[in-house]
Amino acid sequence: MVSSLDYTSPNIQFSFDVNRNRYFTKDQNNFINSLGIDQLNTLQNTSLLDIYLSANNIIEPHIHQNAAELVFCISGSAVISLLNPFTKEILNFPVIPGQVANIPQGWWHYEIATADSTHLLAIFNASTPEVIFASDMLRLTPSAIMSHSYCLNPSQWQQAIAPITNTTIIGPPADCTQRAEEAYESSANQWPVPSDACRFDPPYTAASDPWQ
Repeated sequence: MVSSLDYTSPNIQFSFDVNRNRYFTKDQNNFINSLGIDQLNTLQNTSLLDIYLSANNIIEPHIHQNAAELVFCISGSAVISLLNPFTKEILNFPVIPGQVANIPQGWWHYEIATADSTHLLAIFNASTPEVIFASDMLRLTPSAIMSHSYCLNPSQWQQAIAPITNTTIIGPPADCTQRAEEAYESSANQWPVPSDACRFDPPYTAASDPWQ
């Protein structure tokens, strides 16, 4: 209970229709609704994102600097991936309905749908989760800083990030013309491409599936 709230006030809120609060829309099959303290003022250190994705769509890499995130799969299937900053490893957790994956506060992570009509519920231990998206870090960090930090060719770097003009949130962007398979081949296996079996080809194999 929040001691500073007047629970007798006519303005106190105990329920809310999350469908009314759209956070982001890519298209009719890929969108996010949200609930936080601004929508429900009796919330205390709790909020959520109601996520709908079609196959191969991704919640772009990001961090929540003020909250941990528990992702529950309601329908469809997805792979929840996170970077363990202590072991320097990417961990991949395929989830189907009834399964969860937990992302500690501040850890780099992303979610990829491996089936159409995927529905995920992301629950946070903060009244309003904060977020930093990779698309913003890439497009807003001065090219000179990136080039100097990592000994990159400045013109090649600028050309590579030129298509990133806004915060992506759900990728790939609707106007993306690059096929997933082509991106996979050109990335030297640094990110997975969903297979028809609702699992990922390398590095997602039966041996790496924690549910088997």
